[in-house]
Amino acid sequence: MPTTAGIAYIVAMTLLFALWIYGAVSLYFDIRHRFLPQLISWLRERRSERRQLV
Repeated sequence: MPTTAGIAYIVAMTLLFALWIYGAVSLYFDIRHRFLPQLISWLRERRSERRQLV
């Protein structure tokens, strides 16, 4: 029979794991939808400026 401390440990670790996964997924979507488009537009702008100088 599991003890109360053992059950509390499993619940706490499950909660921490779920929060960790949530953070990882949020980071993925932030990078994909916020930072990556900004990086791509910055690179396009930089390339067009280079072409104008040449």
